[in-house]
Amino acid sequence: MVIAGLCLADRTRLIVLSVFYIQGKAVVRRNKRDKKALPILLLSVLILAAVAGLSYLAFFFVRIPINNAAAVRDVQKLWSAHDYAQTYKACNEILSKQPFNNTALTLKGYSAFYLAVKETDTTQSHELLDTAIISMRVALQNATEKLLPQLYYMLGKAYFYKNTLSSYHYYADLVINYLTEAQNRQYKADDISLYLGLSYAALNMTMESISAFTEALLVRESDTLLMDIASQYYKAGQETVAKQYVYRVVTASEDEDLVNKGHMLLGQIYINEDNLAEARTEFETILKKNANSADAHYWLGVIYEKQGDLIKARAEWRTVLRIQVTHSGALQKMADYK
Repeated sequence: MVIAGLCLADRTRLIVLSVFYIQGKAVVRRNKRDKKALPILLLSVLILAAVAGLSYLAFFFVRIPINNAAAVRDVQKLWSAHDYAQTYKACNEILSKQPFNNTALTLKGYSAFYLAVKETDTTQSHELLDTAIISMRVALQNATEKLLPQLYYMLGKAYFYKNTLSSYHYYADLVINYLTEAQNRQYKADDISLYLGLSYAALNMTMESISAFTEALLVRESDTLLMDIASQYYKAGQETVAKQYVYRVVTASEDEDLVNKGHMLLGQIYINEDNLAEARTEFETILKKNANSADAHYWLGVIYEKQGDLIKARAEWRTVLRIQVTHSGALQKMADYK
């Protein structure tokens, strides 16, 4: 009854000690008959001690995976409940005991990413994104083939958001690398084409950007996406196609900022076409809503310049510099016409 109530390790030790006692008594009795039995006693003690030690170690090391298996199930429940903060905390606890537990590494990376996206403190968001990226890249090393496509996708998204927080597009190439790998492994997500389009645009890979944006447009059309495509076609010198997309924005969008961007792009296209009257209308439309639009004043100055009226042109550029003292275009124009 007493033995039954003990844990495995305690029962093992009790049995071994009992064997020690019985074996010892037997050997002592034999020793009285044969003094040469002492070495046998010592050997028996060593063997039984080794068995006891191995039994204890086996119990200790088997218990850790069992406990961690339960912890992994718990963290998967937290992840399924979208409790990213508790998922992140629970993963750290598992990793403190098993640093290369793949499930914990993966879910730590995922939860850190979503916490970073919601974070309003830029510094904290950067730190969480770094944690997410490191965790997922380590998880890649021993992830199953089934999990790899999703890991590549999440890494691409993490680098995309890290790129948006940076002053320069340092990570656009990594976004493309991981998202393309996810696509090659047949991973499906509606936002992949959009992220690829924006990343290609950041790297001035115009035709690749247009291709990705066009694919994204088939998934979900938006005014922002239409404006992005128009901008890329304009960069590619395909201004007629660009106008078609811009018209859809300026005539239908309820986003005033996007509409103004559309008028700005149309004005520049009209200048290139030498249609100065239409161009002027576009910039004046912007100034009616926002008299302090530095770019609109700048392009009006360019129109006056093309018409040979440098007095009005310089007046527009001086207005630009009062609004935005570092405007590179206006500074260059004023330097050209000293």
